[in-house]
Amino acid sequence: MRPRRLKNEINVVPYIDVMLVLLVIFMVAAPMMTTGSVDLPSTGKSSQVPTNPTRVMVRSDGSIAIKDAKGNDNSVDRAGLASYLSAEKAKNPELAVLVAGDKNAKYEAVLDVLDSVKALDVKRVGLETVRKQ
Repeated sequence: MRPRRLKNEINVVPYIDVMLVLLVIFMVAAPMMTTGSVDLPSTGKSSQVPTNPTRVMVRSDGSIAIKDAKGNDNSVDRAGLASYLSAEKAKNPELAVLVAGDKNAKYEAVLDVLDSVKALDVKRVGLETVRKQ
């Protein structure tokens, strides 16, 4: 009787079948997966650029400065910002405020200032940006 020889070949056909079944499952399941979505606030384009707006600048270290219509820079804290804007709003109910954040300022600091301005019931508030060239 002849001795039996062992086969040392790998049969890859079953592995390819499993791979194709998994591929089909992922292709069917991928469109059903819900992705994380974020509700971003909408902004409107101003029809008229405000004349002589009050600029509130947030510097990179988090400090706040106000540049008034005359071009004077005044460094203030949050309480000083609230009192200054309240006084300006009493003089001019249609006060326009632009919040400008330094490129290296924390996003949270800019949003805190923006929230502070909106809490004073200022109707015309915007973010000042520089157009890329």
